Amino acid sequence: MLAGYAVQVEHSRGRRFPEPPHPYRNDFQRDRDRVIHARAFRRLEDKTQVFTRRYSDHFRNRLTHTIEVAQITRTIAAALDLNIDLAEALALVHDLGHPPFGHAGEKALDAAMRAHGLFFDHNLHALRIVEDFEQRYAAFPGLNLTFEVREGIIKHSRDYDSARHPELSEYLLDQRPPLEAQLIDLTDEIGYNTADLDDGYEAHLLTLDQIRAGVPVFENFFREVEQRYPNVADKLKFNEALKGVFNRLAGNLITNTQARLKQSAIETLPDIRKHKERLAAFTPEVEAERKQIRDFLYENLYYSVSLAGEKDDAERIVTELFDFWTNTPSALPHYYQEKAGQESLPRVICDYIAGMTDHFIIEQYEKHCGSTR
Repeated sequence: MLAGYAVQVEHSRGRRFPEPPHPYRNDFQRDRDRVIHARAFRRLEDKTQVFTRRYSDHFRNRLTHTIEVAQITRTIAAALDLNIDLAEALALVHDLGHPPFGHAGEKALDAAMRAHGLFFDHNLHALRIVEDFEQRYAAFPGLNLTFEVREGIIKHSRDYDSARHPELSEYLLDQRPPLEAQLIDLTDEIGYNTADLDDGYEAHLLTLDQIRAGVPVFENFFREVEQRYPNVADKLKFNEALKGVFNRLAGNLITNTQARLKQSAIETLPDIRKHKERLAAFTPEVEAERKQIRDFLYENLYYSVSLAGEKDDAERIVTELFDFWTNTPSALPHYYQEKAGQESLPRVICDYIAGMTDHFIIEQYEKHCGSTR
């Protein structure tokens, strides 16, 4: 049984190109499956999350991160009596538009576009992927996902201004997204905040003492673990403390969202859409703890000296390849040369680069610009 404020698949606004119903899958399940079978989804396996494979094959990449976020999202959506199929589809598609090299690649690609008066937004790029770039069906372009999944792609993490983005007007920009979409940005943060602490510790870029001193909520759980398991290895104590942090974030998101729904007398999906603010949220106390984790990771991991060289290389590779194809469009693959006759050259180059894996963009750089060393 779904809550009255959940998205009912029977009430979906449907697909851009109507299709007959499937005999044993509902529309949101079909959307989930289409995302999983997309080439862009497979490419996430070779896109950096935080660490490249230079450190280890054991660390998260965009694909494994996405799978973890989908698991977290399913659990929380079920606890809130939301539409699990829709929530899972949104979790699986949420990072589809990210370029190679993680946030360093995204930063460089956006800077290259802004030099031409344009910009790069990974949410909008994900929409372009599912609407246009994926070519799998004879009857229509793209994946022909339902309105609710397409809406969630662009609205799960931010609100867009209809005046600045008239091309998105069909997506109810003056209304809040459903709770299934509101969850995604928060489950994403639960996923990467805890996972990046884990990978940073495993990579020996973060020490246990450093984490204990810089992340108070982790320290609280670690002290409890030390009392319960005084003789186990530090790594196992770390794992138990991190599990405590994870459960605190996830559990708080569930209980606080439930409380906010009750306090606001939310009963229907229109109540969600018309509410003055998003209703999925942590309590102020746990939100402060989440920010402490995020700030710690930015200061001690993401912008650490140990990773600075790789970030510099990533930005250089993206920037120089973008400049190369801008000055030598004849070197683009034939398909992208044809697209450049229909869209601006910078946008076409951006689309090409954003779809690349880490491995392929390095291969292209060495082919056109020289050694990456």
